[in-house]
Amino acid sequence: MKIAIAIDGPAGAGKSTIAKIIANKFNLMYINTGFMYRAVTLKALRNNISASNIDKICTLIQNTDIYFEGDDLILDGENVSHYLTMPNISKNVSSFASISEIRKKLVKEMQKMAEKYDVIMDGRDIGTVVLKNAKYKFFLTATAEERATRRYDELLKKGLQVSYDEILEDIKKRDYLDTNRDVDPLKKAKDAIEIDTTGLGIEDVANKISQYIERR
Repeated sequence: MKIAIAIDGPAGAGKSTIAKIIANKFNLMYINTGFMYRAVTLKALRNNISASNIDKICTLIQNTDIYFEGDDLILDGENVSHYLTMPNISKNVSSFASISEIRKKLVKEMQKMAEKYDVIMDGRDIGTVVLKNAKYKFFLTATAEERATRRYDELLKKGLQVSYDEILEDIKKRDYLDTNRDVDPLKKAKDAIEIDTTGLGIEDVANKISQYIERR
């Protein structure tokens, strides 16, 4: 039986960083599901397709090839990982991620991966939709201010000139969109362990999750 670990939570809660640590510790394949939605967003923006143009979105998604090579995401043969955390993608990803046609295709791809490999996935609906039967489920959260600070520091390290206030506003907007969308909204699975990462270091959170897995 394959091992499946689900990590959900809002933007900037530390899901990806923690998931990578857990993946390395327990020899799991890490699937960054958020990157998959960001890749579709990137392709749509490159093709000047808005989230409201469902017909063009359907055509786009039918002709999109996404897979991972290690930590890198390959979109139609191109390594696009560098572009996926840019502010313009962050501002727009929730609008595209709420489209049912996109979600159906990507969820199916995620589930295929989980059938073939021992995986850890992070996202918004992993424990509630993608890996509903996962033995291990975690929900990471933090205050909007803490999450904005993390994202701000991350972008500054990349040499980008960004505004903390704009990032905070974007995070609050994404929180609203993610929790209020009609299709697969962000919510904590009933059997998930919730961890508030506000004020906690990366290793502290990783240790909490590791200890729970080891006890099980």
